Amino acid sequence: MRFAWIEEHQAKWPVAVQCGVLDVSRSGFYAWRRRPISGQSQRRESLRSEIEAIHRERRKDVYGSPRIHQELTARGRRCNVKTVARIMKERGIRAKTARKFKVTTDSKHNRPVAPNVLDRTFEQTAANRAWVSDITYVPTREGWLSLAAVEDLYTRKIVGWSMSDRLTSRLVVDALEMAIERQLPSAGLLSHSDRGSQYASEHYQDLLKRQGITCSMSRRGDCWDNAPMESFFATLKKELVHFEDYTTRSEARQSLFEYIETFYNRVRRHSALGYKSPTEFEQAA
Repeated sequence: MRFAWIEEHQAKWPVAVQCGVLDVSRSGFYAWRRRPISGQSQRRESLRSEIEAIHRERRKDVYGSPRIHQELTARGRRCNVKTVARIMKERGIRAKTARKFKVTTDSKHNRPVAPNVLDRTFEQTAANRAWVSDITYVPTREGWLSLAAVEDLYTRKIVGWSMSDRLTSRLVVDALEMAIERQLPSAGLLSHSDRGSQYASEHYQDLLKRQGITCSMSRRGDCWDNAPMESFFATLKKELVHFEDYTTRSEARQSLFEYIETFYNRVRRHSALGYKSPTEFEQAA
């Protein structure tokens, strides 16, 4: 380990100085360098290269050791998740940490609200049985960009979304209409949201009635009633938004579209899906 450390840092400090500090001989160091690389060392170096490649491919700092381990396994590489974690620590590779997420919708209104029909039944047995919806804000130098999204609880896929610089009922209606057009749900669908004025509006409620969709709403001030949607937005902020400085709303739109449609739905491995992507899980169902 001492010789390996000297080799890694010889560009910073002369070998003679490092050997003196670590109390090892220079002849021993150079003899160590001339030895053939062991099979174990070769395998570890190959694994390190694959981990770094996945780190670059899968949006840097998004994957922690469990997801990188699953990606390696999917590629046919047999390895231990603890070994992956150790190599990532050695190379300074880590997942981004989350920031606190706060409620953004306004539930202080006089419109009728629906009961909590979903009642935290987040584990579903088929697609298009239960959807969850919510709104978040994304900062740009032009001002806020509002994002509404609809998630299927079975596939965890974002089936509908909409963006606007105005926080109106049109925002959530557009997201739900996209989900309906893409998924073509049959009768019996449940759509859950918080009590925000956009979701309680006649505009949104009329769409639910026309489509025969049952409305469900969270209890007042209880973010856990819509936990999967909150989790998606937290992931979006942690992996993308908090590390961007969008000049325009148009720039933010393009970035969010790419994250949702290209990465999150199609590529990102979801722990609740056995580390499959939502699209992969949906196709296998």
